[in-house]
Amino acid sequence: AMARPLPPEPSLAAALGALRSTAAFLSRALPLCRAHAVEFYTRGLWERLQNKWLLLPDAMYLLLVVLYQPYYRDVRQHFQKSFIFLCYTDDETFSDVFCGNSKKLINVHLFALAAKYYSLSSLGVCTPLEDILEAMRGSNQGTTGMFTVTGIKTDEFMNNKKSHEVQMMSELVDKIANYCGVKQVIDIGSGKGYLSSFLSMQYNLKVYGIDSSNSNTNGAHERNRKLKKHWKAYQRRGRANLKSQRWEKASVQPVERETECTAISEKLLNDSGLQSQDQVTIQPPCGFTETAASETSKQTEVDLVARTQSGESKLSEEVLAILDVLPADAVEDFSSSRCNYGELCEEEKVQRKMASLKAKASKSSESNLYFPLTSCITAETELSDVITDLEDCMMVGLHTCGDLAANTLRIFTAKPEIKAVCSVGCCYHLLSEQFENQEVFFLHFTDCPEEVWGFPMCQYLKDKGWCCGRNARMSACLALERVAVGQMLPMESLFYRAVLQVIIEEIYGVTKSNRHVGKTFSKSTSFIDYVRKSLKKLELDDSKLPDSCIMDYYEKYKHRMNELEAFNMLKVVLAPCIEVLILLDRLCYLKEQDDIAWSGLVKLFDPVKSPRCYAVIALKKQPCF
Repeated sequence: AMARPLPPEPSLAAALGALRSTAAFLSRALPLCRAHAVEFYTRGLWERLQNKWLLLPDAMYLLLVVLYQPYYRDVRQHFQKSFIFLCYTDDETFSDVFCGNSKKLINVHLFALAAKYYSLSSLGVCTPLEDILEAMRGSNQGTTGMFTVTGIKTDEFMNNKKSHEVQMMSELVDKIANYCGVKQVIDIGSGKGYLSSFLSMQYNLKVYGIDSSNSNTNGAHERNRKLKKHWKAYQRRGRANLKSQRWEKASVQPVERETECTAISEKLLNDSGLQSQDQVTIQPPCGFTETAASETSKQTEVDLVARTQSGESKLSEEVLAILDVLPADAVEDFSSSRCNYGELCEEEKVQRKMASLKAKASKSSESNLYFPLTSCITAETELSDVITDLEDCMMVGLHTCGDLAANTLRIFTAKPEIKAVCSVGCCYHLLSEQFENQEVFFLHFTDCPEEVWGFPMCQYLKDKGWCCGRNARMSACLALERVAVGQMLPMESLFYRAVLQVIIEEIYGVTKSNRHVGKTFSKSTSFIDYVRKSLKKLELDDSKLPDSCIMDYYEKYKHRMNELEAFNMLKVVLAPCIEVLILLDRLCYLKEQDDIAWSGLVKLFDPVKSPRCYAVIALKKQPCF
């Protein structure tokens, strides 16, 4: 089928406009997120960043305004006039949100509205997933794997989150691959290989899964071996269910089935090369056994694989259903005695051809088409050194961590073999930032001018020397939508850690440490137990610290826990804006390239199930575009 035109994409000017306005807002709002909750009490963050009147009820109300806007129309209308200026941002227009002198947050309601405005759902730069799937559906007919009728349920061997991600992303990847006419997929940061395995088995794509962890690669090999057995069981179950349905349908409408079988079988046999009709006898579908139907079904699978491999149109499911009920003697068996000695008659040629195709079909079903590899991928990686049979392909990444997401896009733009990319990043706190430390940057820049950084990527933010900072990037990983449905932050553990920091500094005089307390909270029975276990992990002597002293600190700060909660809620509300900056930076980078035919951001997952839900997608210019 002819490929349909892709949906409209945001222009470079539109993407840059959204990036500039978001950056202007964040330049005033980021101090809220550059602070770490661990230092909340030791650094007096509440007093430094918010006015005293901004208490917990306001923070809770902020979330209500942002997340449940349909129920707060009056509130939105009340602040609408004040909010209009946010659409035309420059550095001075946020004076009603932040104090010009102290830089403190002074209007929580306008802050909430601004944060909502500078989210991807409001900026109008995303392409709906339905639009891109519909555009690619025209080039995708009949090209999916031969076993898609088995009804595989990924949630039987993946958790709900991973099942949702793999199903949604694999469908999109398959459509992009077919749209670009490629069969090879490179999965960067493939991890345990769930996406890679599913792409290869469900869609017959040749997938190379590359991960830097050798244990992940070894685990992927073993998991894939078990998954193949699981997959074959699904195939058998699916065929049995399909056959049962066909039997029921055939018994209800025997006359109609006979007519359909005759007509379609004649067409199929003529198409397969058995052109002489006097050599073919079509029998009515009555009195045949399940074994006979099974044998005919196997023959049909061979023909199906042959058609798929040769690039011809695939048999429809209805044809497969008809052939499932053909009798065993629908095609006569010809004796080799009818042929001259030393020569191959047409019948033997057909039989040998079908035997060869059956062997190929068996090999195709047995070959995994997924190859886990161990390699550390950087922007300078030569894929041909990792993949020896590299061909025209597309690159994918499902929750690639830190710089790996940025490097995936750089490799895509640099390698002509890679025709498309679909990347969902995560772990923003692991991104390297060019301007996070100006002194370090200067040393790197003078000694190694080719240094590659995870952020920023686009020219605008580079020219501005833009920096988020690690704590702000950590805040970008917070899940606002999950908080909205009641999956609140682990406030008690955050409170324990913040008070522990007060104890560490006041009692032990330690402000910096390379050691971490880790998941001590989940293993503790009380605040006293938590403090003592944490001090041991930090290699601090707790013998001089009586229980009463520990509880004094707890009692001193417990009434201020609401401040910490409000502070973290402000960070949660701001989190999508920081993610917008990172994603628009990547999109603008792609739009700065000359050979990109289409690029956009697509909301791929349900953000409650998978908070990092946006995919960066790009396709290179091709003769057909």
